[in-house]
Amino acid sequence: MPRAPKALNGYRPYWAKRFGTAKFLPMSRAEMETLGWDSCDIVLVTGDAYVDHPSFGMAVIGRMLEAQGFRVGIIAQPDWQSADPFKVLGKPNLFFGVTAGNMDSMINRYTADRKIRSDDAYTPGGLGGKRPDRSSLVYAQRCKEAWNDVPIVLGGIEASLRRIAHYDYWQDKVRRSILVDAKVDLLLYGNAERAIVEIAHRLAAREPVEQITDVRGTAFMRRTNDPSAEGWFELDSSDVDLPGRIDSHINPYQTTSEQAAEQGTTCAKEEGGDTGAAQGGVQPIRFIPTARATGRLQMPPRERTVIRLPAYEQVKSDQVLYAHANRVLHLETNPGNARALVQRHGERDAWINPPPIPLTTEEMDLVFDLPYARSPHPSYADEQGSHDGATKIPAWEMIRFSVNIMRGCFGGCTFCSITEHEGRIIQSRSEDSVIREIEDIRDRVKGFTGVISDLGGPTANMYRIGCKSPEIEAACRKPSCVYPGICSNLNTDHDPLIHMYRRARALRGVKKILIGSGLRYDLALRSPEYIKELVTHHVGGYLKIAPEHTEGGPLSKMMKPGIGTYDRFKQLFEKFSEEAGKKQFLIPYFIAAHPGTSDEDMMNLAVWLKKNGFRADQVQTFYPSPMATATAMYHSGLNPLKGLSREAGRAEKVDIVRGDRRRRLHKAFLRYHDANNWPLLRDALSEMGRADLIGNGKHHLIPTYQPTTDGSYQSARRKNSTPVGIKTSVAKPAGKAKIVVPGRASAAAPQAGRILTQHTGLPPRVTGSKAAPKKGR
Repeated sequence: MPRAPKALNGYRPYWAKRFGTAKFLPMSRAEMETLGWDSCDIVLVTGDAYVDHPSFGMAVIGRMLEAQGFRVGIIAQPDWQSADPFKVLGKPNLFFGVTAGNMDSMINRYTADRKIRSDDAYTPGGLGGKRPDRSSLVYAQRCKEAWNDVPIVLGGIEASLRRIAHYDYWQDKVRRSILVDAKVDLLLYGNAERAIVEIAHRLAAREPVEQITDVRGTAFMRRTNDPSAEGWFELDSSDVDLPGRIDSHINPYQTTSEQAAEQGTTCAKEEGGDTGAAQGGVQPIRFIPTARATGRLQMPPRERTVIRLPAYEQVKSDQVLYAHANRVLHLETNPGNARALVQRHGERDAWINPPPIPLTTEEMDLVFDLPYARSPHPSYADEQGSHDGATKIPAWEMIRFSVNIMRGCFGGCTFCSITEHEGRIIQSRSEDSVIREIEDIRDRVKGFTGVISDLGGPTANMYRIGCKSPEIEAACRKPSCVYPGICSNLNTDHDPLIHMYRRARALRGVKKILIGSGLRYDLALRSPEYIKELVTHHVGGYLKIAPEHTEGGPLSKMMKPGIGTYDRFKQLFEKFSEEAGKKQFLIPYFIAAHPGTSDEDMMNLAVWLKKNGFRADQVQTFYPSPMATATAMYHSGLNPLKGLSREAGRAEKVDIVRGDRRRRLHKAFLRYHDANNWPLLRDALSEMGRADLIGNGKHHLIPTYQPTTDGSYQSARRKNSTPVGIKTSVAKPAGKAKIVVPGRASAAAPQAGRILTQHTGLPPRVTGSKAAPKKGR
């Protein structure tokens, strides 16, 4: 049974704490010797470059373990062709911790069209190819080759989303739980500080890793008849369309011995014996008492209940069972009521303990107040000792001046994996902790110009928002707190966030606080004061939000609000922008080819885009990530949100956008203004009976004429990229701030004041930097 959670600071420090704190966790033997270490207690292997910053999961885990007193080394982006690079820090005393990195390695390397990306944002210089496909598997296997007797603990989002049998978009098949293929001892899912700290202390106390089966947020392989599984009640959910539980009628005159006789046993008490064992060695059965008033069977305690999912051998060839398993898993994600899950793989079971208990505010502060260097490891520096040149790590550059204020998301969007990984209960830092981090950035981070690029997290405005009642929250099994409408039990008070914004922007040396995280605008509508605060002080020219679509069909499959909600937010956004005397723009993001989207839906979205003057430059195409509900729709063609059945008409079927031509068409509707797409759109509109949208008037979607084009499409990310070594700054006088303005012109001669956004034709974001001087002055 999973243990009750222990506070992160509730453990006695490990003896190695005497060595103190490292400026950077060591990546070489030389660094270990400088610290006075003869060995590492824990070695962390990651597919990302090592950036000692709280936005990088491996840095958080490493620093947390260091705070517990352990000596932690890091092997970042090792050459996986042999086991030798996994031996550079020597044999770890306790365990290897393995992760693919901040992103799933397959999503990191491949586009939604399964094409290989040429870059990697988590690698110095943005170079691609520095990590293998399915990095978690490869790294775990190499660790096992390096030191066969060292336990391996797998974590990170790649492992988290593959903890059960899952549909793999890249192979177009259902793969086994990553536990089976990686052959690791334990898998940690979700944010794993609580679990990794407990596991480290128990291994340090010489407890065998095979006995660590009671930690929440962990998964492991278990053989049939494992004695540690004794005492669990198993609920069989391995099929659909089974009849519900049938309770026999209660005979009020039936004696206890007669009731026991019906079950094939005896009642030792009425027959004068002590136990059933005394009656010829027959063990007494364990009766689960019934509620006589209702006749309903009392369920066993949740903390001792495990739900059996359909086996891997079933779900790999049965799409209905796959969707059913996905539905059950998502129903068991609330830490307050979730039960353990088990799924058979051959002769063994993949056992998944309930999710971790969310961190308290004090524990969140502890995590983010750890002594991060807030920069990449010195080994990545260029010839000038800087990280801003050819070795710049794009992902670090993006979050360099940002602050994470919370975790989790209760939105439940079916295409998103945040809820599956971080959970839907919001975990917030204290305001003082956030302010300390802003001051730390101001005082320590090189290149700070006074602009904080983001105060956010998975969403911009869920800080300190949650259920009004802890009892209701612990019992709730809804997949979303804001769909189909905002729950009446949800506290939507934005005052703590407003107060934080005001306090942060008043800090000495801080010129502007921008909000870069995606805004949950349906939630923001509950607080017009928040919208006014945001629009007046924290929008740098444009604000990104994600209505994702305009049509009810796809929106219902995404669990997103209708476009009318966007319209109401837009009205307030423009009203408050005008009152502030600012010309600001909303940047709406949309998804093409999402399950449940028809060709007509995309056509209507394109018409809406043109009517509202939007020309999308970046196009998001639905990407089926492992374990997401929308991925289950994509694979099965069914809607798990509505219940499942094999009977015709009882399960809702979903329109799935498959095939290159149809996916290209849906993307083309989003980029209706691109002449390269016009031939495809003309054919499609004619087939759909909507040739009336073809013409040269303003009310038409696409024209009848066709200019000469090369038929190619270059994404905004490619257009915005600059070759390594090319200087992109505008000439400036001494003492003036450096301005980087990538644009459509060549990198050697950028256009001043021009920057690409998701939608072309918008002004550059106001960042607080001074404008470049005009020529002749």
